[in-house]
Amino acid sequence: MMRYNIIEKFLSIDGEGPTAGELAAFIRFGGCNLSCVWCDTAYSIGNDVTGEQLTKEDIYSFVKGTCARNVTITGGEPLIQEGVEDLILFLAQDPELSIHIETNGSVPIYEFRRISPLANVSFIVDYKLPGSRMEDRMDLRNFELISSKDVCKFVIGSAEDLEKAKAVIDRYMLAEKCLVYLSPITSMMDPVEIVEFMKENRMNRIRLQLQLHKIIWSPDTKGV
Repeated sequence: MMRYNIIEKFLSIDGEGPTAGELAAFIRFGGCNLSCVWCDTAYSIGNDVTGEQLTKEDIYSFVKGTCARNVTITGGEPLIQEGVEDLILFLAQDPELSIHIETNGSVPIYEFRRISPLANVSFIVDYKLPGSRMEDRMDLRNFELISSKDVCKFVIGSAEDLEKAKAVIDRYMLAEKCLVYLSPITSMMDPVEIVEFMKENRMNRIRLQLQLHKIIWSPDTKGV
């Protein structure tokens, strides 16, 4: 029986994305194929990090026990986990659930052909900008093929990051394809600078995103 390495599971609000401010059940995997310099969940990225070993039935039981309709599957990097597609398909059989998969942009989402068409499953895809030192790991086809129910997110740590985000948005016409968020690392980038950049560049249909969970709780707090 397949068991998944889950290092955190909790009920909170979605701190970002299209359901920001709504209750969500979070399922966090251990293990990641990237190591961004500003990673805010570095405790989850080691491939040897271990947590609870849960079946898909265990995970579904936890989600239903929270009474949340939103499910955020995150990490680490969830899409590199063995059997994750089967888990998502299992959860998605419940039409009451809306499932968001947070992925780092390096894993080809277009290869998850069984889950991509599902109406209640969305990918929240990062594009790692120069400040992450992981930009060369991006699978650029993700940004060509991203769908209207998905999200593209840019974490901004510098003026260089901001300029590159605009170039990528323009190159792949992302504002016409999906929701697009600019998310500042507030210790490195004043959100005011992003707003001014958006005004100067007439960036309609792009959203500034502040991480609610880091405003409500200390940025280092886990399980929120």
